[in-house]
Amino acid sequence: MATYAIGDLQGCYDELCHLLEACRFDTTQDQLWVAGDLVNRGPKSLLTLELLYSMREQVRPVLGNHDLHLLAVASGVRKPKRGDTLDAVLESPNSAALLEWLRQQPLMHYDAELNYAMVHAGVSPHWSLKQAQRLAAEVETVLRGPKMTAFLERMYGNENQCWDEWLEDWQRWRVIVNYFTRMRFCQPDGTLEFHSKEGLESAPPGFYPWFQYPCLISESTRLIFGHWAALGGVTHSEKILALDTGCVWGNRLTALRLDDGMLMSVPSQQPKRRAKSYVNAR
Repeated sequence: MATYAIGDLQGCYDELCHLLEACRFDTTQDQLWVAGDLVNRGPKSLLTLELLYSMREQVRPVLGNHDLHLLAVASGVRKPKRGDTLDAVLESPNSAALLEWLRQQPLMHYDAELNYAMVHAGVSPHWSLKQAQRLAAEVETVLRGPKMTAFLERMYGNENQCWDEWLEDWQRWRVIVNYFTRMRFCQPDGTLEFHSKEGLESAPPGFYPWFQYPCLISESTRLIFGHWAALGGVTHSEKILALDTGCVWGNRLTALRLDDGMLMSVPSQQPKRRAKSYVNAR
């Protein structure tokens, strides 16, 4: 049995199929981790979700900002954005089952035996593994319960840009989600910056990539993330690994075999464009 972690899919179904074939993925025993953003921007979000759902006993995804956006649109609390490719999901006869499965997925996945953790965007450098798991579980409970729609209505916004244990309810959950699904640059105290979305050279004064700070989680485990296509999969860290290599932008889709650290990629079939053209409040 092998375990593969794969970067942001964003509806790139054909590339996912080609990468699974290149990995010789065994549909009877291998496991597939997906670093969030399963859907949107790419051309085949419905097929991507259906494939992952059909393999759900072997798939371990985490929620990304685009996945939460889909849940918000489906719940009627958010309007579709220009460039969204979610109509097929929303109009599918299988929509209810797919969306219910999606909202049951975690913000963070951890495997003690492999000693790998995975999130979509990042974690506060000051969070321990246990703290990050606890905070992720808080939001997961809300998303899986009767308060989901109410939370999705309040999820958007840049208020409270730094984690504070004394935050409560909606503000607390919004900040947790922003760390797990939106962060790129932060200050030493963990204050987030949401506007810079290109590579390391786009850091605003006083801000650095979150993974360049001493990170409590990486002291005890390796951490996988996606979200930041402009990095090209490069962090210069042996303990914090980036897997979003910009498939939806015309670059490539990448998988990491956790058992031995082998990387495998397939070329994108999408038009080549720069990730900075991405415009989305989340």
